[in-house]
Amino acid sequence: MSARARLSIILFLAGFAGVLSFQLVDLAALISMLPEAAGKEMPLPMAVVRILSVVQPAAFVGAAAFVGMMLSPKVGLSAPAAESLASGRRFFPALKPQIVPGLIGGVIGGVAVIASWVLWRPFLPPQFASKAEEFNQILPPVTRLLYGGVTEEVLLRWGLMTFLVWAGWKVFQRGRGNPGTSAFIMAIILSSVVFGIGHLPLAVGLNGGVAALSLITYVVVANSAFGLIAGYLYWSRGLESAIVAHMTTHGVILTGLSLLPSLDRA
Repeated sequence: MSARARLSIILFLAGFAGVLSFQLVDLAALISMLPEAAGKEMPLPMAVVRILSVVQPAAFVGAAAFVGMMLSPKVGLSAPAAESLASGRRFFPALKPQIVPGLIGGVIGGVAVIASWVLWRPFLPPQFASKAEEFNQILPPVTRLLYGGVTEEVLLRWGLMTFLVWAGWKVFQRGRGNPGTSAFIMAIILSSVVFGIGHLPLAVGLNGGVAALSLITYVVVANSAFGLIAGYLYWSRGLESAIVAHMTTHGVILTGLSLLPSLDRA
């Protein structure tokens, strides 16, 4: 097996760990939080819902791991630590230069998310705000760190952003030379917006299916802002730096909410 194939497997397994961690979430409690589902019988048995919650995201993670493996060398993007592991080299020396930038980016991202919540909270629909607080309580920290920190980065950065850089390079440069800065910037922005939009279905569901303008703006802007940080780190440092940043952001959010519980009730 080639080193590139091993790399794809390593990143798939890393992302799949996050998918499995979602099984720690009380799905029955999560579904009951959705106003549209209140008082209605589940259309599928819970066992089937749990299986689907593994199979579907696992397929997306597998596709993202493969796309990143195939296209990242063509556009100069990388996962240095995972690539070292896949090639039989030492893991930590490749990870070490990515840690501090990731931590800095994660702290900035975490503070920005908390600040966004505090500032936006008075303008959000009351139903969404209360349900979002309940959702925060049922989401285990390990799921935040593994699914949010690792799985989403494999999907959004390694898979989607890499593809967008490659597509921009092919379309605007016809695959000649190295991708220009504009290709990376556009890919960072687009993947960040997709990351923000990806959070909308749950947010709208928590709001009873009503897509209020203030809610849409908050969810897309707050999440896209972090996507810009993670995208830049992936471009400049490597995938693992974006992963460190994403995990750190969740750590800062958890710490902030535990030290300042009034934020949840602001």
